[in-house]
Amino acid sequence: MSEEEIKNKTAEVTETTEGAEKAPKTKATKGKKGKRIVNAGAVHIQATFNNTIISVTDKTGAVLSASSAGANGFRGSKKGTAFAAGVAAEKALEYAKKNHALNSVDVYVSGIGLGRDAAIRAISSVGIRIDSITDVTPIAHGGVRPKGERKP
Repeated sequence: MSEEEIKNKTAEVTETTEGAEKAPKTKATKGKKGKRIVNAGAVHIQATFNNTIISVTDKTGAVLSASSAGANGFRGSKKGTAFAAGVAAEKALEYAKKNHALNSVDVYVSGIGLGRDAAIRAISSVGIRIDSITDVTPIAHGGVRPKGERKP
């Protein structure tokens, strides 16, 4: 090999090693996730006598926002009222509409509390279209037959 070929090869090697030094080897960090745009979602309302919990999800079940009567400052027996349920539903749905562009939902209602109807009314007052309303309250049936002989 001539001296010129050796100089060219050493120049190529130094250029590649300098380029590698410029890119620091740091631990990969998670970047901030962008806002998800969700046109259609679901609202799950759990209405008990003591509280009302509202969860707004996308179609796969990932929660976009949630709120409850207790989280909105209602305490004691006031958490179980229809007014408190309406306030909680408005807060959860306004957040989902503002940050995720939610515009239509399916509503799933569970429980027998006073906040069932008030929460559904609050959904329509925010300006979100309701596609369907489904009652998913579990119904007790007495269970399966116990093991053993029948008692007379």
